[in-house]
Amino acid sequence: MSESLMRDLSVAAGHLVGATPSSSEIQHHVEAIDRAMLVARFSADGRILGANRLFLDRFGYDLAEIVGAPHELVCPPNRPEAHQQHKELWRSLRAGKPWAGLVERVARDGRSVWLEATYAPRMDEHGHLQSVLAVSADVSLRVEHERVQSKRLWQSLVVDETDSAVIVTDGAWRIVYVNAGFTRMFGYQLEEIHGRRPIALLVPHVKPAVIEEALNCANAGQPFRLEELTYAKDGQRFWNKLIINPVRDAQGTLVNTVSVVTDITDAKMHEIIHHKGLDAMARETPVVDLMTMICQEVERISPEVVASILSVDEHSTMHPLASPSLPERFSIALDGMPVGAQEGSCGTAAFRREEVVVTDIEADPLWQKYAPLAASFGLKACWSTPIVSSKGLVVGTFAFYYREKRGPDEFHRRLVSVCVNLCALALEREAARAEIQKLAFYDGLTGLPNRSLLLAKAEQAIAGATRDHTQLAVLFVDLDRFKQINDSLGHTVGDEVLRLAAQRLNEGRRASDIVGRLAGDEFVLVLPQCDARRVADLADQLLANLARPHRMADATHVISASIGISLFPANGTDIETLLRRADIAMYEAKASYRGSYSFFSNEMNLRAQERLALENALREAIDTRQLRLHYQPQVMLADGRLHGVEALTRWHHPTLGEVSPARFIPLAEESGLIGGLGLWVLEEACRQLADWQARGIDVPCVAVNLSPTNFHNVELPQFISALLTRYSLAPARLVLEITENVLLDGNASTLNIIHEVHALGVKLSMDDFGTGYSSLSYLRRLPVSELKLDKSFVHDLHNDQTAQTLSEAVIRIGESLDLVVVAEGVENEIQLNLLRQQGFHVIQGFYLSRPLPAPMLEAWLQRREPAT
Repeated sequence: MSESLMRDLSVAAGHLVGATPSSSEIQHHVEAIDRAMLVARFSADGRILGANRLFLDRFGYDLAEIVGAPHELVCPPNRPEAHQQHKELWRSLRAGKPWAGLVERVARDGRSVWLEATYAPRMDEHGHLQSVLAVSADVSLRVEHERVQSKRLWQSLVVDETDSAVIVTDGAWRIVYVNAGFTRMFGYQLEEIHGRRPIALLVPHVKPAVIEEALNCANAGQPFRLEELTYAKDGQRFWNKLIINPVRDAQGTLVNTVSVVTDITDAKMHEIIHHKGLDAMARETPVVDLMTMICQEVERISPEVVASILSVDEHSTMHPLASPSLPERFSIALDGMPVGAQEGSCGTAAFRREEVVVTDIEADPLWQKYAPLAASFGLKACWSTPIVSSKGLVVGTFAFYYREKRGPDEFHRRLVSVCVNLCALALEREAARAEIQKLAFYDGLTGLPNRSLLLAKAEQAIAGATRDHTQLAVLFVDLDRFKQINDSLGHTVGDEVLRLAAQRLNEGRRASDIVGRLAGDEFVLVLPQCDARRVADLADQLLANLARPHRMADATHVISASIGISLFPANGTDIETLLRRADIAMYEAKASYRGSYSFFSNEMNLRAQERLALENALREAIDTRQLRLHYQPQVMLADGRLHGVEALTRWHHPTLGEVSPARFIPLAEESGLIGGLGLWVLEEACRQLADWQARGIDVPCVAVNLSPTNFHNVELPQFISALLTRYSLAPARLVLEITENVLLDGNASTLNIIHEVHALGVKLSMDDFGTGYSSLSYLRRLPVSELKLDKSFVHDLHNDQTAQTLSEAVIRIGESLDLVVVAEGVENEIQLNLLRQQGFHVIQGFYLSRPLPAPMLEAWLQRREPAT
């Protein structure tokens, strides 16, 4: 046997053995086939390429004589039906379809050789026929015996042992005989269907025109061929090939038909779905469109199912790829579903790596989370099969939904088997294409777009900004002293710094924002719909994000960067110009102050530099404890005794002089410094109160203003508790003033932290009460013990009736809730008397004293006479 013939037989034997056959098993089967079967190999144009010894012996040729000869050498000459069969055989093979059947062949000496032959085409990657392997059993003796022994025509044609179904009808097309293969395939016994017509029985949905064509062919003495979905007794479906052969008497009258029915389900499924899928992949059809096509073909073949394909990403999260017959809202609800042990049929199938059949969604615990969703769309059962890649990874799931409580039948299983393999191939191909694109257009270290993709995306963004008449900002980010990091700590740490910088530059970005790595330690951000004011805030945020300490290489590192900013269209209308000018601005920032940003526009740059300089000065002032506290007294109207003092932050800069709190407090909030500032004020106020306590100076309590940011800190209660313990202070002597901004804050933990602080015994005061719109709705939810009437009401109290009415309302609210009410901003005696008349408990303001340093407050306490 030739090497090529041996190779083809080995492949065939491998399929016969089953999954993962051993080489010895394959060799054993090859030898068995070689001994028992006639084997020949043909070229695409029908010439003999080789044959085994049994073939040569049966036909009486030597190998040298037969190689290169046409297939017709062994076919009956001048036989019309044989010629027609030969044409159909090769037409089928060139279409990639295997052919099997009984054939008559002629040996060298002219004798007939009858074969049960199977012809298997081998196609190239373009779907063209390469070669054909023919494996045959010599049944000449059987045929001759049947001819001699047959008493009736149908007895000579029926072989009950064949897997094909054979049906014999009379001249009126009524069934008179079926073989055992028919009973095995369709489940009917002869007595159940005797006298019925086979096409109407097996193919109930066939068009009348097809039946008419079959009748015409039979009456003309011609065979009729049909490929259709047939139905068994139990409802199972098969794709079958029906060949109806007419039998006429000497006068040409139809007396019988002999029909052979062959199951071609797998081949047909491959033809319809697999071939279409491969063709779509060859045409670079997007994977979503390909998956949609698969679902649509499945639903066309099996209208009772609703097909759905989900992908599984690297985070074990599922995403809809295709479900053309499911409502969009259902697919959206499943997007992001985790792979898990009780995540419906699909999530569980991906988790278990095996099919999951749920015949009753409503009652099955796997669907507990999603049953109402499925019920709302009439889905009652679901069968899901994992899609596994060649590497053994679950990359998706293929699901059949049913609108009745049921599971899959055999036809569904065969259908899914074809689809799952195709889906695995498509998803692997898509992953490979994505990886190639990533290598081509993304930076391997940081995962950000590289220069090529960055520039392409930026040009698209500029085109959009031009069309929409909007502004766009380009930020050129260069890490400070990166070379020193590489030189001193090594490239491994340097790479980690670059990855960390990329991650932090990406934090909080919009979908339309573009972040890319230009080269080395240079990054670029392109921000559509971004003007000068917004980009300044964003640059502040970027610098703050980068500067967050990070532990690496057993040391804490802080990333510093310089940022240059250019704006479209003011500084350029193309990305190259905008990049160049942003680069210039970046060098200006680096030259003036590392860790800063600079606009290309001189005017904007000046303002930005001033703001940044003030921010840096404030950061330094907080870090080096340059700030100080002043204290403004609060006095009870009833007896003039000291109620407490409010701690207020003051900042005197060596060159800027006295910086107003109205200027640096908002800056601290915008730049993220307010959290640290608040903690410093808390500690300094507690330290001072403890000092007064130790020296016998009677200050009942000290009030400290905290921002919403402070209440995001889950460690705030523990921090305050530690302060009170360290300075031996009763918790009630510390008052935290909170504003309505805290109440309107969206952070879910804010209220919890407020309650934890109150649980320590610390008092809470509502500052600036009445200036917002939500105080009353939140007041009942907060454990406050004090309200502070905003000074804006007190300022107009003596000449504005509305202000008087509002202040009257505030004191009544306070009294009804049993709260102390403090009026701040009292500047004259008229205001004092009006507040006294309205019943206010405590006053605070310049009428009593300006905020004072601790020593001056002590002097004020010594010289003042209690007011009555």
